Amino acid sequence: MTPVRTRRPSAFALLAAPPFLYSSLALGASLNLDEQVVTASRMTEQAGQSLAAVTLIDRAELERTQAKSLLDVFRKVPGISLTNNGGPGKTTSLFMRGTNSNHVLVLIDGVKVGSITTGQTAYQDLPVELIERIEIVRGPRSALYGSEAIGGVIQIFTRKGQQDSHSLKPYFSLGTGTHDAQEATAGVSGNNGAGWFNFSVTSQDSDGIDTKDRGTSGYEQDADGYRNLGGTLRAGYRFDNGLELEGSLMRTSAHNDYDSLYGRSGRKANADNKQSLASGLMRFSPTHYWQTTLQFGRSEDKSDSYQDGTFYSRFDTRRDHISWQNDFQLAEHHTLTLGLDHQRDEASGTTVYQEDSRTDDGFFSQYTGRFGRFDLQVSGRHDDDEEFGRHNTGSAAVGYALTDSIRTFASWGTAFKAPTFNQLYYPNFGNPDLDPEKSRSLELGFNGQHGWGQWSLNLYRTTIDDLISTITINGRSRAEGVDKARIHGLEASIGSTLWGWDWTANYSLMDAENRSRRTSRTGVKYYGKDLNRRPSQTFNLDMDRRFGALTLGASVHGQGYSYDDLENQTRLGGFTLVDLRAEYQMAPEWRVQTRIANLFHKSYETVSGYNQPGQAVYVTLRYQAL
Repeated sequence: MTPVRTRRPSAFALLAAPPFLYSSLALGASLNLDEQVVTASRMTEQAGQSLAAVTLIDRAELERTQAKSLLDVFRKVPGISLTNNGGPGKTTSLFMRGTNSNHVLVLIDGVKVGSITTGQTAYQDLPVELIERIEIVRGPRSALYGSEAIGGVIQIFTRKGQQDSHSLKPYFSLGTGTHDAQEATAGVSGNNGAGWFNFSVTSQDSDGIDTKDRGTSGYEQDADGYRNLGGTLRAGYRFDNGLELEGSLMRTSAHNDYDSLYGRSGRKANADNKQSLASGLMRFSPTHYWQTTLQFGRSEDKSDSYQDGTFYSRFDTRRDHISWQNDFQLAEHHTLTLGLDHQRDEASGTTVYQEDSRTDDGFFSQYTGRFGRFDLQVSGRHDDDEEFGRHNTGSAAVGYALTDSIRTFASWGTAFKAPTFNQLYYPNFGNPDLDPEKSRSLELGFNGQHGWGQWSLNLYRTTIDDLISTITINGRSRAEGVDKARIHGLEASIGSTLWGWDWTANYSLMDAENRSRRTSRTGVKYYGKDLNRRPSQTFNLDMDRRFGALTLGASVHGQGYSYDDLENQTRLGGFTLVDLRAEYQMAPEWRVQTRIANLFHKSYETVSGYNQPGQAVYVTLRYQAL
């Protein structure tokens, strides 16, 4: 039976709502308006001064919320929804502002990561314990970064360690929990004033859950385990003449069990996945008005799959990237940025592609300026892709300080996404005639910083052309760029302190609509249908309070229904999850933490046929030398 479809309210209708509606529905997120960010403009700026919607998550926040995976981290961010194929270590996809899961550019220490065959980043294989901070910019950023940044940019910085002392500072943590989950991390950081370093290693092991629902193709009545071993090394040095050098290395090696590759029960499958990254950076100011930055890096994504202990397939992808950026201070609060990017992508493995490599050269420029209460940012980029030829993108934003504590901005931007190697060349599926996906976005934003707390409100509208989807004709599936989409939404956040409790929350409302004129194989028209796996509403609330050495906290995550398929025939129900947490500081260096996830043992799915974990309890012991 086809589910009854009810029309969702327009995000822009909320503009007419009274202010108290926002304080009751939009109880905010971790705003950090005073914190410094670099991703939104490729320059250092305050988050509250940025002409974009920015969320910052630092090391203290990761430890306070006791996040066990990036899924725990990202689902609390306004404008983001996620899907997971069955628990720890299983494929996790991220949708930002209703765009596709491969429409988000992901950087680690400034280097682009992700598989060039699937277009996905293996979020599930990036351990939270190796991360220092995360910057999330929502909205198009192709004018600065090129392909993929239709929905936004996520930049992850690996651990840097304590930078305020001149000695070695070791740290470690040990954790255990439900499903025989075991976790251990150890590291050391050091600083001698001019130079610094951090070295970290971490391991994760879990029996996992029964990934698939009973009756689903390939179902096996067993738990599907996961283990991961990762490490990072990051270091830097500043010379007397101001020259700064920095480098980082990261590697993770994961083993993942799941159900049959062939869709037949009784057959066990597993995969070995490796992520690695190496980057280097040099920054120097030849004059007081000119800073030049040269960065280079390589990221690799490798996956070997096995069926019943027999090798099945291998996919290896590699990205090499070089960037040269120059920032010229024309006058106080006026900066001109000019830069060059070069990228080479290469794929290898057991699948033979018609083309296995491509290069892209990009030139970008940006002007930022302040005129009294006005801020202006204009940027443009020209990409010359070996496969797709030349492509231009641009953006413009203007901000205005309404008062000393309230700011607003309006922005416009275009973006594009180059097709993946699978969409272009995968045997019997790829289509080498595909064009890049293209988007146009408008946004209006407000934020405020007051004695009682902070808040933000963002409204946006995005249209996407030449969306690539899978079309099946005469039993054969093929990638085609024929779809269109229109997305509009609202994101609201607020944070404050009430009766001794520090609380932050956010609410997102979105209408992501398919505008394709195509008709599915079953005769269902796509036009007017919801884009699949994107809930229209999400809500998050975090609360914490300290009682001497004891800190108590709770988190609530809720999201509305969505559809698993483009035809909107399979409905995924909405759900609400409640987590409780506590931390006791036994000594300045020692803490013990405990967390109850999914307190009420809510049963839910984010992908049809794939289970999600029920109630789980975790305990962690932490040590950090002071």
